[in-house]
Amino acid sequence: MRAGSGMVATPHWLATEAGRAVLEEGGNAIEAALAAAAAIAVVYPHMNQLGGDGFWLIRDPRGRVAYIEAAGFAGARATPAFYREHGHEETLPARGPLAALTVPGQIGGWSLALEAAVAFGGRMPLRRLLEPAIAHARTGFPVSASQNRLTTEKKDELASVPGFARNFLDDEGAVPEVGAAQRFERLADTLEQLYRAGLEDYYRGDIGREIAADLERAGSPVTREDLAAFHAVRRAPLHVKLSTLELWGSPPPTQGLATLMILAIFDRLGVKEPESFAHVHGLIEATKRAFLVRDRVVTDFEQLAHDPADFLTNAAIDREVAAIDARRALPWPHKAAPGDTIWLGAADRSGLVVSYIQSIYWEFGSGLVLPSTGVLMQNRGTSFSLDPRAVNPLEPGRRPFHTLNPGMAALADGRVVAFGCMGGEGQPQTNAAVMSRYALFGAPLGAAVARPRWLLGRSWGSPSLTLKLEGAFDGGIADQLARAGHEIEIIPQPYADMMGHAGAVVLHPGRGGLEGTHDPRSDGGALGV
Repeated sequence: MRAGSGMVATPHWLATEAGRAVLEEGGNAIEAALAAAAAIAVVYPHMNQLGGDGFWLIRDPRGRVAYIEAAGFAGARATPAFYREHGHEETLPARGPLAALTVPGQIGGWSLALEAAVAFGGRMPLRRLLEPAIAHARTGFPVSASQNRLTTEKKDELASVPGFARNFLDDEGAVPEVGAAQRFERLADTLEQLYRAGLEDYYRGDIGREIAADLERAGSPVTREDLAAFHAVRRAPLHVKLSTLELWGSPPPTQGLATLMILAIFDRLGVKEPESFAHVHGLIEATKRAFLVRDRVVTDFEQLAHDPADFLTNAAIDREVAAIDARRALPWPHKAAPGDTIWLGAADRSGLVVSYIQSIYWEFGSGLVLPSTGVLMQNRGTSFSLDPRAVNPLEPGRRPFHTLNPGMAALADGRVVAFGCMGGEGQPQTNAAVMSRYALFGAPLGAAVARPRWLLGRSWGSPSLTLKLEGAFDGGIADQLARAGHEIEIIPQPYADMMGHAGAVVLHPGRGGLEGTHDPRSDGGALGV
């Protein structure tokens, strides 16, 4: 979709409309993104909620890109000894109160984003930005097809987690039908308290007190002191130049390095034909090279042993390119990380462009819904290891590895693109597929997102480590990939959820206006003013 004054794209139509309305009333792109982020935390609760983390890339009218890291750390009581006492010797629990082991950072990120919005002329009160979210939580919204499907799939493993059934199943314990009205009264109260007392109340006020008390009663290792100590931070984004564009990404603990590496490696492979064997094989092999680096390097920013920028130099990228066989697949027995997330983007005619991502990690996160606030807690801490020699060992105060990674690009002709997706391990792969199609091969924006995709390794919805191709994928290319040594698995659906929900917003130079799209695999879209 194209527009002249502003654009917003999200994976749920109610969140898209919340952002569009803010733009129509004169709000800037950051304010629109905040309104959309709050709304989608209510109407797409299986993918994100107030108990998760978030990451922002904000490009200002002068072309400078700022980054906000809103990733919570492990609670003071979250030690290997604590988990051994609870019977977990080798792996951390994925669901329930013990899986809720990190401070939710998302609201702290909203606070810094709100400051940025004001710095660029934003005048909308927080109450107005939270208004759509409060209304949907209070009066109800229709259950999406995605929520219905994933509630059905995960009901058995989550039904006994405190608060889950009360919030996500009906009075008879059944999964709500698509279109059924869903309400979150406690969450509405919490959102109202946030605009009355300010976003900091989540950590250091009444909301923080209630969250901490509920977590303690449930048995989580996150304390009131942990909440009070949390602050989102501003950092420099990662940056790399390709032949025809520049890219910005989120630094560790996210896998933003992987997205930038994949595209930088692929750019040097010299592939000429889009949607060919060389295109797909090249991106897959670039993904493998990038993931090998990512898994060795990416950890809490404060604990880094290597500067991630060192892996984006010309010499480093050339080494990775030289390791790729244009005809054969590198064997790939690799453990991948699942994840559920939302990406949203916004832009306005002043030149502000926002790429934002927030998540509770797995579908429904830990499953723990806190009774006093209605907050659904993430399970991001399960990406820690109980092995003290691991790259990401569990330690109080340490931030876990994040699959989340928003992207920003500037093309040689002046276009600016905010892009991103959900999908855990698939996020860098989808980002690279979309941006190679759009920025390197000139595909229309909607087609770049909608065309059949692939996924190497495990993501949400599938435990296997194969190279998965959507059912609509070109059969001839699939055969070529198999002959090259890729372990192929054809997904029955022509377009599958497991490939992630991608989106992008484009600011065109001069009077070219704005453009946006969101994945037809999601329940959302793009709207402009």
